[in-house]
Amino acid sequence: MRYLFIDRDGVINKDPGGWTEHDYITDWKDFHFLPGALEALRILNEKDIKVIIVSNQGGISKGLFTKDKLDEINTMMVKKIRENGGDVEESFYCPHSSADNCNCRKPLPGMLEMASKKYSIDPKKTYFIGDDKRDIMAGKSMGCKTVLVLSGKSSSQETSEWQDKPDYIFDNLLDAVNSIIKGDLL
Repeated sequence: MRYLFIDRDGVINKDPGGWTEHDYITDWKDFHFLPGALEALRILNEKDIKVIIVSNQGGISKGLFTKDKLDEINTMMVKKIRENGGDVEESFYCPHSSADNCNCRKPLPGMLEMASKKYSIDPKKTYFIGDDKRDIMAGKSMGCKTVLVLSGKSSSQETSEWQDKPDYIFDNLLDAVNSIIKGDLL
């Protein structure tokens, strides 16, 4: 079984920073799939590559939305993904803020460790696709091949200042998935 770790905000859906009330997706009406994301997830499903979402959702700890609201948004997201031929094996979310000092909040690898253990994933044989420095740091700490997509928080220019640099950079999830599927990133 092959797996792929994917961040949510800025990779699958429009990053909420700067345009939502609290810079978080707190309601389904604010969830907007990025162009090509549903197609990318369909391609992965067709190629029998299981998707595991790994996402910080510190707005829960800040009291901006509840775990139940996150579950509702996640359920709707997965429903839409499945309606378009894709699938999500499971979503792992960290509900803590950076002040909580937990091991599951990226850039720490806790969520990746939990998913790897649960699904017997060898992180060295998979990719982590994210849009932020924290995603790349978490992926690197687990030995994943890391992919930065430029559809969210970060730009390629910023990476020159990062200690942990992504292995690959693409404009969006669809471009990254197409390269992974073709074997261009092996």
